[in-house]
Amino acid sequence: MDHEFDGSGAEPTRPTIRVLVVDDHQMFTESLVRLLGDETDVIVCGTAQTSGEAVETVRSDRPDVVLLDYQLPDADGATAARDILAVAPATRIVVLTGFADAASIHAALEAGCAGFLTKDRAASELIGAVRAAHAGESPISSDSTSMLLSQFSGASDAGFPSVGLTDREKEVLVLIGQGLSNQAIADEIFISVNTVRNHVQNVNRKLGASSKLEAASIARQRGLIARPQPRASS
Repeated sequence: MDHEFDGSGAEPTRPTIRVLVVDDHQMFTESLVRLLGDETDVIVCGTAQTSGEAVETVRSDRPDVVLLDYQLPDADGATAARDILAVAPATRIVVLTGFADAASIHAALEAGCAGFLTKDRAASELIGAVRAAHAGESPISSDSTSMLLSQFSGASDAGFPSVGLTDREKEVLVLIGQGLSNQAIADEIFISVNTVRNHVQNVNRKLGASSKLEAASIARQRGLIARPQPRASS
């Protein structure tokens, strides 16, 4: 999406992100709408309380990002995500939940969701997740990342079976498995974030994954990467 200019010679504004909020708790929805409304680059194009309503709103309003409660009256988040993506495949979905478990996270990512956050995250993290999802990132809280990756046991440093990964893609995959963002990976191996995105896309394609978190899960299952170790604090 192109940047917008106001003709005054000022810096270009961020591209506007159209967001749909899907949650059956009215007070939480209203809070999210107010929070998002304070951002100059975000427009809440609608709200929905059920998966069915969400699909119809996506069909008519075509939001860029959907903030999706995992527990809806008529469907779980994974099912709702599949229905939404069947209507609008380019939509970026970030799941919000009051309680995260590894099975739910994995199901959401397998369904094609871009990210997964618990509802107790700071407002700044949620806004950042919307922008990250819109930019093609996979926002997921660090505790959810650890939970997702730690569910797989028995992986070893057995090397990379022949899935066609280059040495740099293997390096990026290892860092994905440690829960690093694209920017952090770029800083770690001294390449641009755009180059990291290209490597992530290649890794996803070669592993048959729809997101880098799913790629990390597949890599753990296949023994491509070992159990992530805590990184030393700086």
